[in-house]
Amino acid sequence: MVKLTNNIVIEKANALGFDLVGFAKADILNDEITNLNKWLSSGYQAGMKYMERNIDKREDVKNILTDAKSVISLATNYYTKENYSNSNDNGKVSRYAWGKDYHLIIWEKLAKLENELKKIDPKFECKTYVDTGPVMDKVWAKRAGLGWLSKNSNIINKKLGSWIFLSSIITNYQFDYNELIKDLCGDCTACLDACPTNAIVEPYVVDSNKCVSYLTIENKGEIPEIFIGKFDNWLFGCDICQDVCPWNIKFSSETSENNFLPADGNKEIKIEKILKMEQPEFKKRFENSPINRSKLKGLKRNAVHLKKSLIESKVN
Repeated sequence: MVKLTNNIVIEKANALGFDLVGFAKADILNDEITNLNKWLSSGYQAGMKYMERNIDKREDVKNILTDAKSVISLATNYYTKENYSNSNDNGKVSRYAWGKDYHLIIWEKLAKLENELKKIDPKFECKTYVDTGPVMDKVWAKRAGLGWLSKNSNIINKKLGSWIFLSSIITNYQFDYNELIKDLCGDCTACLDACPTNAIVEPYVVDSNKCVSYLTIENKGEIPEIFIGKFDNWLFGCDICQDVCPWNIKFSSETSENNFLPADGNKEIKIEKILKMEQPEFKKRFENSPINRSKLKGLKRNAVHLKKSLIESKVN
């Protein structure tokens, strides 16, 4: 039996397409939970009631895996260099949703990685997550030295920027742990200044009630009228705060994962096509796409909002 080391895990993870790997001690997240509770008490979670549940598991991963000693944080680059046509007839889709649903891709990679590591040492136990459980992936990425938490609340890596999907492995194994990366946002306020709805209410704090990504994806209700004309043609999600980030402008590099490349014309979609779309077409086209998360009802709601914005802009 071979004992697992940081290098073995990194080698296996890299071979499966994970671009960054870091290791953090499975400590209790006291300060982070204090910040989370403050965010929740401000109502910034909007309709995401699941954020209010399982606080004990978010605080201490030992409530997920009793014998947890480490959290392995992984990042997968999804950036592609293609841009939008900027036609007013089209609704833009956030870059993360251009291709196949990243959950499906990364779950498969994590399962393979878990099997590889258990073959090396059958005593290796773990629980894996891709932002779908009560695990603070960004916190663990920061603690594992993958990058720093930026003012728009994303993780920025010096080599890849913030175009990364995060995943976490909670394990009973002990590793050598990475050092924290210094916050290199400095005095920059590009993301705050560019947000069309002023959703970044202060550095490192996002009010989901105002966030275009939340309003077009997680939001189950109507989009408030006050946001007409402020979505910059975003149909699903929003990348503005990432697009203007100097670290992304300078250091973004293209993904090696072909499944993240634009598929089925999902980079931008004609607004009228969405308004006329029926359920069978929606299901067939978006079954394996993140866009499926909004449901046809939500996508049509977004399209109606963009059409109202277009009409108002012509009137004014």
